[in-house]
Amino acid sequence: MPVLLPQIDQSPGELPEQEWDKVSSVLTRYVRARTRNPVIVEDVVQETLTRLIQQLQVQKPVSIFALGFRIAGNLLVDQHRQEKRLTGEPEQELVSQAPLPDRVISARQELVVLSEALAAMPPLRREVVVRRRLDGQSCAAIAKDLDLSLKAVEKHITRGLADLHKAIALSRDAEAANP
Repeated sequence: MPVLLPQIDQSPGELPEQEWDKVSSVLTRYVRARTRNPVIVEDVVQETLTRLIQQLQVQKPVSIFALGFRIAGNLLVDQHRQEKRLTGEPEQELVSQAPLPDRVISARQELVVLSEALAAMPPLRREVVVRRRLDGQSCAAIAKDLDLSLKAVEKHITRGLADLHKAIALSRDAEAANP
C-alpha cells in the first residue's frame, strides 16, 4: 500500500533540524518494522542519517525518504550478513521462541488501535475487511454474498486497510511524541 510521505524541498545540506527529526522518525519506524533489536534499529537509523547527510552535500535526491529507505534496507541486509558470518559456529545458548515482553505489549496496544479503527469504519467496509483479512474469504465470494461488484469489494478493502494503516501510524507518532 503506498504511503504518502511529506516531501522536503531544500537545497543540498540545508535541511532544518525539525525536518531531520521527521526523517529520523520515519526511518525509525521503517527499521523497527524490520527488526526487533532496538540496538540495531538505533545503529541503522544513525548510520542512515549520516549517509544521507553525506549524500545531500554531494547531490539532491528526488526523495530523501526513498533514499533513506534504500540506505536503511541495505544496512539491514549488511547487518544480517555480518551476523550470519559471525554465527558460523552453533551457539550453546538456548533462545526462547516467545516474543519479548515489550513486543507483546506493543502488539496488544496495536490490537486495541486496530479494533478501534475497525469499529470506526462504515459497516459495509468493516464487513468486507473482516471477511477478507480475518476470515480469508475470496473477493469474489464476498462480492457474491454482499451483492457487490468485485471492484467495489477491492475498493472497500483498499480503503479499509488504509484506515488501519493510518490508525497505526497515528498511534506510533503519538507514542514517539510521548515515550
